[in-house]
Amino acid sequence: MYDVIIVGGGPSGTSAGRRAGRLGLKTLLLEKENFPRYKPCGGGLSEHAMSYLDFELPQDIIEWEVTGAKVVFKDQSVNVHKDHRVSTLVSRDEFDNFLLEKAKETEIEIHTGEKVLCCSEMSDSVKVDTSQGTYQAKFAIIAEGAQGFVKTCVRPVDNKEEYGICLVTEVPADEREIEKRLGKTVELHFGVVGGGYGWIFPHKTYYSVGIGGVVKDFPHPKESMLNFLKENGFFGEYRLHGHKIPWGGIKRKVMGSRILLSGDAAGFVDAFSGEGLAYAVRSGQIAAEVIAGICLQGKNPADLNEYKALCQAEFGTHLKYSLIFSRLIHSFPERSFKLLTGNREILDKYLEVMDFKIDYKDYLRWALLNFKLR
Repeated sequence: MYDVIIVGGGPSGTSAGRRAGRLGLKTLLLEKENFPRYKPCGGGLSEHAMSYLDFELPQDIIEWEVTGAKVVFKDQSVNVHKDHRVSTLVSRDEFDNFLLEKAKETEIEIHTGEKVLCCSEMSDSVKVDTSQGTYQAKFAIIAEGAQGFVKTCVRPVDNKEEYGICLVTEVPADEREIEKRLGKTVELHFGVVGGGYGWIFPHKTYYSVGIGGVVKDFPHPKESMLNFLKENGFFGEYRLHGHKIPWGGIKRKVMGSRILLSGDAAGFVDAFSGEGLAYAVRSGQIAAEVIAGICLQGKNPADLNEYKALCQAEFGTHLKYSLIFSRLIHSFPERSFKLLTGNREILDKYLEVMDFKIDYKDYLRWALLNFKLR
């Protein structure tokens, strides 16, 4: 009988595992893939996400450091920069593997290459069936990401109004070429897909190029992606990878009587930028802390409800307003993005949202006041 079983070895699962191990919980982490494994993702790690890690990232994990952004809409563009790093670029296969190794340091039990088939709540425990056996624990954390179906033991699968889709590829390039084209900047292209954007991110040996948007406004993803590549000077044959991104800010059930959902499985994602790593890491940590309070400090199992309250207090309002902001911007795309690319101050202020120095609610209030005054 484990104290907690964690389903998924991505950033949320390994963050939960490391925190659980350090707190003294008897922990089993189950991951269907063998690491390192490929993960389709732009690889942007915000300073906000970095602040939750209780260790330094080694230099060989950090592929690029970003201080600003170039936003493009049709024939308009604007560049803004901060005097400090706002994001770090990593390759998710190496980054996720490093997080798994940091979780191992706490001597929790980890099984890779073992797929979880289902998770069932009982009156005093949780039963987890895998491709290789059955396990029991007092509690479980499902951190399987957006793609998995184990979380349906707690909530239904998102409908097409509740998630977006992304296509991403890696374009090999020389580091000097990347430096010349992007410097310390990421490119964000709006107007290329409904309800989302395209991106070009720098890495050591490649560009991460992708597009993502709302399902109903994204009828031909492959065609849109190929056009985006060509329009930006990438004419090779590239392997495209697709994945789902849940819209954050939507009310979802994130817990059962003994099971907690964390990260993308819970829908904890910025609805405008698509950034989810910060919320994946932090929600995993919170889940482990709440379970430790029950198992090790004698709290009542009903105190599991504290998980939802703590997540709401820490980033719930931020994600709610990210959805409001996204819907507002994409409801009036011509006006919004022309304003964004025509006003450096608006974009500069948005970098403070990426930095988590202000939240979306404060940003919207500032923007409305700013526009009204002008």
